[in-house]
Amino acid sequence: MKRFHYILLLSIILSTTAGCNANKRTDVKTSPPSHSLFNNVLDQHVKGDMVDYDGLKKNQQELLEYLHILSENPPTENWSKNEKLAYWINAYNAFTLKLIIDNYPVESITDLHPTIHIPLLNTVWHKKFFKIGGLEMSLDEIEHKILRKEFNEPRIHFAINCASVSCPPLRNEAYTAEQLDKQLDEQARAFINDKQRNVITENNPRVSKIFSWFKGDFKQSGTLISYLNKYSNIQINENADVDFLDYDWGLNDVK
Repeated sequence: MKRFHYILLLSIILSTTAGCNANKRTDVKTSPPSHSLFNNVLDQHVKGDMVDYDGLKKNQQELLEYLHILSENPPTENWSKNEKLAYWINAYNAFTLKLIIDNYPVESITDLHPTIHIPLLNTVWHKKFFKIGGLEMSLDEIEHKILRKEFNEPRIHFAINCASVSCPPLRNEAYTAEQLDKQLDEQARAFINDKQRNVITENNPRVSKIFSWFKGDFKQSGTLISYLNKYSNIQINENADVDFLDYDWGLNDVK
C-alpha cells in the first residue's frame, strides 16, 4: 500500500514538473537573431541568377555559424509577423544551400530524392536533415506547414529558392523584418518580368509552373491574371489564355 502511495505521489510530482516546464517553454521570449552572417554568404556566393556552390563548399564557415544560430533561436510569440516571416524564408534558403553543398557536385536537387521516391510524400524536400529548437525538420515543413499555412503571403514563392534554374533567383541579401515588404515586392516584380522564366503577352502569357502548382495562393483576392497584373510591366487581358512553361530542375550553379 505504501508503495502504491509513493508511486502515485511521484507521478503527480513528475506531471506537475512537466506542466511547469511546458509553461516555461510557452512563455519564453527571445529576440530575433541577426541575419548579417547570411547576408555575407549571399553577397559572396550569389552571382546574378546563379550560385557559386563550389566556392561556398570551400568556404562554408559563415553559413554553418548562421545555421547554428537559426537552430538555437526559433521564433517565439513575441516576435512580429515580419520577424517570423524573414526568419523562415532565410531558414529555407540557408538550409537548401547546406543540402546542396553537402552533396556537391550534383546536377539537380531532384537527384537527391530517396531511392523509393513518392511525389508529394517522400522526396528530398521531406528529408529531416536539420533541427530548429531541438525539433527535426524538413524543407517541406517550412514551406507548406509554416510559410504557406501561417502567413497567407503569396510573395514567399518568389523568395524561397529550390536550387533550380526555373526557380525565382536567390536574392543576394538576407531578408529582414525592416525591409521585408520592399524585398518581397522586388522579388515578385523581378520574377514575373523575367523573360527567361515567364513570357508575358497581352493575350497568351506563358508563365512559370509555380503559378499552376500554387494557383490557389495567387487567387485569394481575384484571378491569377489580376495577380500577375499587379507586378507585370505588360498588362494581361483578363480573358487571356494562360499556358505554363516546362520547369527546369537543373542546378542553379554558376559553372
